[in-house]
Order: sequence, then C-alpha cells, then structure tokens
Amino acid sequence: MKGYWHIVAFAAICAILFIHYHHFLFIIVFLIWIGILYYLKRLRKLHVIVSLTFLVFFLLHYPQTSTLPSEEETSITPNPIYGEIISPIDKNDKKVEFILKESITGERIVVIYFPNEKEQFSTHFLKYGATCVINGKKEIPNEGRNPGEFDYRDFLKKQGIDVQITLSSMNHIHCDGFKFLDKLYSVRSKLLANIQNELTPFSASWLNSLVLGDDSSLDDESVQLFRKWGLSHIIAISGTHVSILLTFMYFVLIKLSIITKEKAQWFVIFFMPIYAILAGGEPSIWRASIMAIIFILFLKTKGKYSVTDVLAIVFILLIVWDPLLIYHVGFQFSFLVTFSILLSGRWLSDDKNPFMQALKISFVAQMIILPLQFNYFSFFQPLSIILNVIIIPYFSLFVIPFMYILLPLTLLPFPIVKFLDQAFTFIHQFVLQFIFWFDKIADTPWVIGTFSISITCLYFILFLIMMMEVEWNESIKGFKIGILITLLLFLLVAKPYLSPEGRVTMLDIGQGDAYIIELPYRKGVIMIDAGATFSFSDGTVSENIYKRIIKPYLYLQGIQKVDALILTHEDLDHVGSAPFIVEEMDVDRIYVHAYYEIEEEQWKDKKIVKVKGSDVLNIKGHPFHVLGPLKNANDPNENSVVLFTEIGGLTWLFTGDMGIETEKNLIKNYPNLKADVLKVGHHGSNTSTGAEFLDQINPKVALISVGKNNRYGHPSDEIIQRIKDNETIIFRTDEHGAVQYHFNGNSGTFSTTLPYYNSE
Repeated sequence: MKGYWHIVAFAAICAILFIHYHHFLFIIVFLIWIGILYYLKRLRKLHVIVSLTFLVFFLLHYPQTSTLPSEEETSITPNPIYGEIISPIDKNDKKVEFILKESITGERIVVIYFPNEKEQFSTHFLKYGATCVINGKKEIPNEGRNPGEFDYRDFLKKQGIDVQITLSSMNHIHCDGFKFLDKLYSVRSKLLANIQNELTPFSASWLNSLVLGDDSSLDDESVQLFRKWGLSHIIAISGTHVSILLTFMYFVLIKLSIITKEKAQWFVIFFMPIYAILAGGEPSIWRASIMAIIFILFLKTKGKYSVTDVLAIVFILLIVWDPLLIYHVGFQFSFLVTFSILLSGRWLSDDKNPFMQALKISFVAQMIILPLQFNYFSFFQPLSIILNVIIIPYFSLFVIPFMYILLPLTLLPFPIVKFLDQAFTFIHQFVLQFIFWFDKIADTPWVIGTFSISITCLYFILFLIMMMEVEWNESIKGFKIGILITLLLFLLVAKPYLSPEGRVTMLDIGQGDAYIIELPYRKGVIMIDAGATFSFSDGTVSENIYKRIIKPYLYLQGIQKVDALILTHEDLDHVGSAPFIVEEMDVDRIYVHAYYEIEEEQWKDKKIVKVKGSDVLNIKGHPFHVLGPLKNANDPNENSVVLFTEIGGLTWLFTGDMGIETEKNLIKNYPNLKADVLKVGHHGSNTSTGAEFLDQINPKVALISVGKNNRYGHPSDEIIQRIKDNETIIFRTDEHGAVQYHFNGNSGTFSTTLPYYNSE
C-alpha cells in the first residue's frame, strides 16, 4: 500500500459524507473513481480491496446521529447520577466544566457549574477518572434558534453528548479516585499556574496558548482579530509548533551531546504523546505528534513511506480511535492544510525566494479551506493571504521558539526571565498594533454565505486539478482551471442578485424585536428594529445579541449593506443593537419617528430621516406607508413608527409597541385598514392588540417577538386567546425560534427554525 494510503483515507471520507448527508452520490463517485484508476492500471487489486474494505468498515461502524431524549425523559432522570469523569477539568473565572460518563447507561454528559462573583469554592476532588455522585437533573442543551446562530446542542451532539447537568452548587457533586492521566493534567494545571505567577498577564497568556494550548486568558479582541484574518491556526498548537519543538529538542539533546541520536529518537517517541496531553490534546496537536512518531519509527525501520502516506495513516487512526473527531473544525483545517501543502510540494520548492515560498504556502493554505471558512464563518478576507506571509514567519522564527525557551526558564530562579518578559511584551504589542492597523485599512471581507455540499465538492475538485496541473508544470492549464474557480466564486457572490426569491425574517433575539426584509434580486435589505439585552441596574447595552444572532444571520445571507434601518421607537429592546450594526455594517439610512430625541454623537455621519404618519418611504423602489405616529404622544411606545407594506402577495402591518388607545386612533384614521400579517404590538402584552383593532385588521398570521420564559409573562394569555378566536395563525419566537416568510412573486410560505406546533 505504499504511496496509496490516501485512497483509503478518501474511502473513509466518502463513507462519512454518505452517512452525514444520506446521499449515495458520494459512494458512487468513489467507486467510479477507483474503477477508472484500476482500469488505467494506476491501482492494483490489493489497493482496491483494501480501499473497499475500509469503505464498508466506516459505512457499518461510523456512528449515526443520535436521537435526543424528550423533555419528559430528562425530567424523570433518577437522582443521584453515578459516573466517571472522562475529560480534563476546564476551570476558569466564569465556569467549571467536564464530561461525565454515566455508569449505568454509558451516556456522556456535560457537567457545568457557573460560580457567583467572588465565590470561593474548591475543585480539588474533580480529577480525570474520578468516580462521582451528582445530585442534579439532566437537561437538553440549548439549540440554535436562528439561522446562522451557533448551535450548542449540535456542537455537543457531534461530540457524542446529548444532555447536560447544570449544578446549582458544588456541594451537589462528590468524587473520589483518579486515573494516571490525571497526573499529567495536574502537571499541566501547575505549569499554567506557575506561568501566570512568573510572567506578566500579557506574556503568560501567549505562552500558555502557544505552548500549553490554553487560550482562555488571551485577550478576546486579539482572538477575534486572528480568527477574522485566518490566523487562528497560529494560536492553536499544530504542525508548526511541533516542528519547532522537535528542532529545539534535537539541538539540546544531540548537538549539545547530552544523549545519542538513537536515544533522542526514543525519547521523542515517548515524549510526544505526553506533550500532546500537556498541550491540551486538541486534534491538531495529536495529528502532528503522531506524524512525528510514525516518521521516526519508519526511519528506524528504514521504511520508505511518503509524507502523504503518513498523513493518511494518521487520519485513519484518529477517526477509528474517535470517529466524531471528523466534526472538529481544527481537525478538518489541520488535515486539509497539511494535505494541500504536501500535494503542492514540487511547486513550492521550485521557487528559492523565501518570500515567494511563503506567499505560495499562504495561498495554498487559505484557498484549500475556503469552503469551510465560508461554511463556518460566512466570510473570507482575501488579503489574509498577504497578512499570513508577514505574520507566520514572525511567529515561526521568533514567537514560538521564544515561548519554548521561556517556559523552562520560568521554572528556574533566573532574573533574566523578567527582562525577557518585558522584551517580548514590547515587541509583540508592536506587532499586534500592526495587525490592528492592517485590519483598519484592509478590512474588505467577502461575505457570500455558505457553500452547498455540491458547490463545495466542485470547488475542491477544481482546486485539486489546478494544483496538479501546476505541479506538472502545465501552468497554462492550471491558469484556466483557476479562472473557472474565480468564476465559481463570482457566481456565488452574484447569486442573491440573480435570485427572484425574497425573505422576511423575524429573528428570535429574546425579549425584543428584529425583523429583516430581503427584497428579490437583492434590490434592498431593510431592517425594522434591532433590539439588544441590557443591564437593568445601569442600562448598559450588551453587544451579545448583535454578535451572536444578528451579525451571523446577515453574514449567512451574504449581507454587508443595510439599505434602511427603521427604528420604531427608543426602547433598548428595539434599538439596542443599532449602534453595533451602524459601526460594522454599511447602513445607508436610518429612519426614526419625528419625535425621536437623537443624541448628538449617537450615529455620527449617518443620514437620519425622521418620519411621521402619512409619509411614504420609497426604499429601493419598494413603498412603505407610514401610518403613525400622527402626533407626539410623549411616550416612546405610543410614538412607535407604524408601517404598512405589501410583500410577497401579503399585506404587512408593523406596529412597534403601539398601545390600545393609539390602535383605536389608527383605525379611526384608517377605517379600511386590513393586513394579512400583523406584527403583534409590545410582545403580546395586554396593553396592545385590542379587540376592536384586531377585528378590523383581521390578520391571517400574527407574529409575536417574545423571550422564552420572560420576566414579564409575555405574551398575555388573554391576547393569545383573542388572536386564536380570530382564527389567526400564530408564530412566536419563544416557541418557534426565528420565523421566515420565503416568497417568489406573489406567493410564499412561512417556516420556523424550531419545529412548528400550535400552542393551543
């Protein structure tokens, strides 16, 4: 099988894709592919038999997606729960978390404890392998309630975890015992703590991240910046880090004549698994460590397996050991980037200029993960290829080696440690400032949403063919394939502008409003309200709703520009996220009611338009009739902007938080007013949606933006019954998550993010 293990790896991938997507095309394509290779005598019978064997193995043994237990099943979980801790203890100022394997069922459970501020508690008894008794109730983890929102339930499911236990007190868990691995985890914890004590917080955070795989203390702004520019792989320990570590160990052990080369090889073989655990045990570090071990073993046995073979063997070993690793983002990125660089080895080595080599490596690494970048993050920074060329050598030649040298020095009483700490802080802060500066002047992301599985496969096929042509010195053919890839990307960018379909989305932001209207052919994007959570004690607005829900949704749809942001009134549950949208997005105009008091610096340099009843807003050729406010009611709710429009063959009425008395005045001024879809006022409170108003509007569909288990008791049972008596279909975010109306021309359908059911 020498030189052909990548065929076996592809067999495993096709089997996994078939299981995940339930599509026979993956199996058919693989069978046709190896059939052609066999016919062309590129494969022998042994290669075909081994590949088909692994294909069948993964088809039969790869785990299917499990079925979640029902709420009733979790609520009757017997107390206490017995199990064994099977993960390191993740502890920081915000939470304590670990995975427990239940003794009776073998079920994996996430156990979480959120301490109160300044609470003193002990976790010394929480150890890997400890047997525990927990007094708690299993719960189904929270799921993503909006398109594009991070789905914690799905995230856990892809780790084989379906339930969680949230402890109300550390007194509700009792553990004793441990396993050998806990000793290594304890060493890791002590190293992390020692580094925090010996170095300044800035240097300690980078040392812990780059050497021990703990990025919890890194500045969140820096982490987000690195993720934004495709530099996250630098923070996560991977092949680069391991290569530098091995070079450092080789120099210390052999060049300084401490031990022989033979003994050094055996030392590395035994040390690398230990280091992988000390470094956090992420898939990327295991991949690099196992590859190093296999290469040394082949070297000792005089084996001649290629680097591609070793990579494929490591891939197979890891997914046999833990099949769910395939869902890990770091696992996917690590293997894809490594494989692409190996595949391009000849092309990369043709150029002797170090800068051009770095540029080529950056290009290959960024392009191979492009579909995954869009599918996970919905955007890509084209200029990240340039930034990687500058930053990766800095980390590879200075930062990472420096960190490996600094770590052992922190264990010794050397005064030079403080000097090195200060020197690193000075240099590294300067480089970080450069990256932030680069971000300000070169932030031009491609935001085109996600790739479908068919487009993803087509992209990978074209990219691999292009790199093969380049490898074979067929530059012209490679250039032509590159043009096809570029056209494919431009088609994805242009897709919304070519589509006759439109969409109205009621986002589930909890107790607040956020509606997004996307006109056909991307003629316009209109937002009506953009609420946020806030502190009741001091009114501080959180950007959590914008970062977690609104921005991911806009990026998922490939939206970077909002043509109109209509804010119905001043309440933070309707306008709290507006400043964040204005800061990051291209917002053409902001519409508020005529009596809205705007702070001087609130939306600097933005065109603010004040509207009142009887106005007509023509937004990208689409009319919105402003029905209110007709006069200043001296109350934010009663001054709500009321909008009437026609979308997708239905008439829509958006009412903000308008109250019953204002509703009466509205229907008095517009006695013929009716609407197919009513945005129910004030989250379904009994202060809105009066009987007289509802009778005249006579909607077919009612939309209620309301937080699940909110403190106000919204929506009112009285209002819900009143709407039901009107034989109106109700969609509410607390029960259905985000609700969307997809339309084409004058027809469309409603859909919900969570399964729809009638609360009646």
